[in-house]
Amino acid sequence: MSVIEMAGVGLVIVFLAVTVVRLAAAPVKLAVQVLLNSALGLCSLWLLNLTTAVSGISLGLNLFNALVIGILGVPGLGMLVLLQWVLT
Repeated sequence: MSVIEMAGVGLVIVFLAVTVVRLAAAPVKLAVQVLLNSALGLCSLWLLNLTTAVSGISLGLNLFNALVIGILGVPGLGMLVLLQWVLT
């Protein structure tokens, strides 16, 4: 194999490696973002439960509620509070 052929093969390998890394990075970034938002949602549920005596609003401190708040944000919190209000 000549030097030119080796350089061409090397460039193709580098191109493929960069492509694979870029394709794999998007789902990992999304998963990390959902995990971080869910952790923040869990913290907001915990803070909401600390104010139950004053506000009278109480939501369960569980993974489903944390995911809803983590994915939907403040509207998700409002939806869970309204759902709790309707069901009680």
